[in-house]
Amino acid sequence: MVDTKQEIERKYEATAEEAGPSGRPDLPGLPELTGAGPVATVVSRGVATLEATYYDTPGRRLLADGITLRHRTGGRDEGWHLKLPVGPDTREELWAPLGDEVPAELAALLRSRVRHDPLRPLAHLHTERDRKDLVDADGTVLAEVSVDRVTARRLAPEEGEPARWTEVEVELAEGRGQDQRLLDTVEARLRDGGLHRADSPSKLAKALTETERAAVAAESGGAGPGRPAKPGRPAKTARQVERAASAPRRPLGADDVVLDYVRRQFDALVRLDPAVRGDVPDAVHRMRVATRRLRSAFRSYREVLDRTVTDPLGDELKWLAGELGVERDREVLTDRLQGHLAELPAELRRGPVRERLHHWSHGRRDGARATVLGALDSDRYLTLLDALDALVADPPLRRGAAKPAAPVAAKAVLRDYERLAGRMATALETPPGPDRDIAIHQARKAAKRVRYAAETARPALGKSAKRFARRMRAVQDVLGDHQDSVVAREALRQLATQAHGAGESDFTFGLLYGREEERAAARERELPELWAEVSRTKHRADLEV
Repeated sequence: MVDTKQEIERKYEATAEEAGPSGRPDLPGLPELTGAGPVATVVSRGVATLEATYYDTPGRRLLADGITLRHRTGGRDEGWHLKLPVGPDTREELWAPLGDEVPAELAALLRSRVRHDPLRPLAHLHTERDRKDLVDADGTVLAEVSVDRVTARRLAPEEGEPARWTEVEVELAEGRGQDQRLLDTVEARLRDGGLHRADSPSKLAKALTETERAAVAAESGGAGPGRPAKPGRPAKTARQVERAASAPRRPLGADDVVLDYVRRQFDALVRLDPAVRGDVPDAVHRMRVATRRLRSAFRSYREVLDRTVTDPLGDELKWLAGELGVERDREVLTDRLQGHLAELPAELRRGPVRERLHHWSHGRRDGARATVLGALDSDRYLTLLDALDALVADPPLRRGAAKPAAPVAAKAVLRDYERLAGRMATALETPPGPDRDIAIHQARKAAKRVRYAAETARPALGKSAKRFARRMRAVQDVLGDHQDSVVAREALRQLATQAHGAGESDFTFGLLYGREEERAAARERELPELWAEVSRTKHRADLEV
């Protein structure tokens, strides 16, 4: 069993002046919080002793991504805790019962980060938590303020010297995620009382920093927290800072633009993995888009990245997009059919059409969901992530990578555009029917590739690339709606056959089929004029450098 909640929290610590000459991290005392915004009273909830062991890979992959995994006893929520970053001050916290091993449900959510690496104890924290509730005039708990006195010991790669500090956590009560103003008001009181935002994003990060500092201090003969454990670099003079700011910078290279785009899509792929496993709405779609953008970048910018390396990765990304596509296509098709069914007057909905559509969609969902999870749990997927990691760390650059970004990007976009132009010509010349449907679908895929190439080029080409991508999106939308209609008609034909075989009326499914034919025909009539506008010479000239 896994419970999930959203945690909105800020951490504070004493300023250097308040910590005292010994460096003992005791706080100067919490300021009065009664009257801070809607806070009417502050209710003490006593002191709890918490024992937590934090886990990570030997390379600290979780910490690098702002993720924490711990096994904690004591307090109201002892168990396994997994915290995933969501936004500023916000994390998704998942809880599972105590046990000797990392719960399988939590381990699965970490697979895109951990992959084949083991999870090992990294640090142990002993915390004395003095908890107080901030309560409004109606007796509703608004937030919890905790004063935590922490003793931390690093466990890996070997046990280290303990470190101690005190910090304050302010966490909004569950269900009050929109009440950020309360956090701001409380923060103002804490600042007036000598506290500031903690430098470390989590207790684990703080523990590793402080225990390493303590170890260095012990080796150097007692350099305490109040003074640096080892000599730092001398501060730069004003003249040095000025020279550094005015030094000529390397012009934006093609590798800068392409690799930045590749890194962002790869990060999205890894970050969305837990959301897909957790069945978060739209997560499958966004993950599939990231795979397509990566593959498109590899193909469009072959002057920058060596295709002997990227082509095999592109094949694997195509496989992954296909596995994700089973679920995504089901979502899109179900939403389309349900929406069009809802538009029909009641007298035109003959028989149990809603129920049949519901059962049909859910029957397909089980299989699609199994396909997605099977792909994400496969060694093939983890190997792909490792290969993408290796590419980002050591990119296989070609000679074009060192060229200025603008001409390389413009060339890539225009080359993809010419490919699209050829496919559009074929689609517009093909008579209506199945062959035209296929031609339009091929043009749609080409339009998407041009759009992604233009998105990649934005840092180099600026607004001209943004406008070009927007025009390609307009073409893609029309072509995509046409393809969705083709798929919807096949589904409606199947549903009508099933309804007829069960002795139900197939009238409504036939009616919807006819309306889809009309929509597709309308899209086909739009295409010539839309393409004539989008393909005007002046639009292409915007990209020429």
